[in-house]
Amino acid sequence: MTAKNLSTVASELIESYGNTAKNMIDAYRAGGERVVSVLEERWNSALKASRSELTAETAKNATAAQLAFSAYYSKGLSLTTSGAQQVVSQLVKVLETGVDRAAANAALFEEKTGVNTLTALAQATAPGALVLSKLAAQVEQKTAELASKIAGDDVTTVKAKRSSAFSQRRAKAA
Repeated sequence: MTAKNLSTVASELIESYGNTAKNMIDAYRAGGERVVSVLEERWNSALKASRSELTAETAKNATAAQLAFSAYYSKGLSLTTSGAQQVVSQLVKVLETGVDRAAANAALFEEKTGVNTLTALAQATAPGALVLSKLAAQVEQKTAELASKIAGDDVTTVKAKRSSAFSQRRAKAA
């Protein structure tokens, strides 16, 4: 494997790591959106259960507060994940450019000096880089599947009813 081939493997490895990071950001976003949905359901359920004990104004304010919190959380989630996606994309571009420049500089160095040490080094490290690249591609594939499952509607989730500290105290008091 030549230095050019090593740089190709390195670029593929960088791209794979970038895609893995983007997949995890997508999974984080989808998980955050699910959290908002669960919290809205619990809030609405609690509000419905206690509505008879609340004044109309208090119920209205509670609903408005919940909508405001959800909106701020959703907006923050969207902004942070979009920003993270952009950072990863820019970082991948910079790293790939660096690999391309390093390969070009290595070829120029060998041409000027007549010493092929860098080619020999590339040939020695290429098998390890290839194995690492294949492993990174597998990790990328698994994270893509994970992000897809989290974001998709076909996710089978086991909803275990967990009792909160508040519900445990309520149960003891009753």
